[in-house]
Amino acid sequence: MVSQAVEAYILVQTDVGRAGAVADEIVALGGVRTAEVLTGPYDIIVRVCADSMDLLASNVIAPIQRVAGITRTLTCPIVTPPAATPQER
Repeated sequence: MVSQAVEAYILVQTDVGRAGAVADEIVALGGVRTAEVLTGPYDIIVRVCADSMDLLASNVIAPIQRVAGITRTLTCPIVTPPAATPQER
C-alpha cells in the first residue's frame, strides 16, 4: 500500500507581541511549508506536511509546540486536496 503525505494547518496563539519572532522560528523547522502572521483569535497559521500522521505528530507538531512564546495550538488535518482556482480550471 502506497502512503500519501499528510498535510495540516496549525493555528497558533502566542504571547502578546511575539507572533513575528515565533513565526520566524517555526518556518525554520522541518516539515513546515509556511508560517504566516494574521489577525483574529489566532496569531499564526502554519501549513505542515509529513509522510504519515505519526510522523506529523512526532517530527513536526511536537517541535512547533516547544517553541518559546506559544500559548496554544490547534491542528487541523487537511482531508481533501485543494480546490482548483478559476485560473486552473
